[in-house]
Amino acid sequence: MAHENFSQRFMRATGKLRFFFGPAHRGTTEGEMTAANKELLAEREAEAQQWETVTRPDGSTYVVPKDPGDRSLR
Repeated sequence: MAHENFSQRFMRATGKLRFFFGPAHRGTTEGEMTAANKELLAEREAEAQQWETVTRPDGSTYVVPKDPGDRSLR
């Protein structure tokens, strides 16, 4: 421990704090969505419907607004 770098000192200190506070809480991603989250998801999906992803020949992508008069993809 003669020449510890910052990250080593930090990890040692947090290891000592873990003794008192316990490990970090890990939640789950499973379970029912709340009504507010379902509503927000529906809004975001509706917003996403107005955009179209375009792929360039080099493989990169970008989004552009969909043409409201174009019904070929719907």
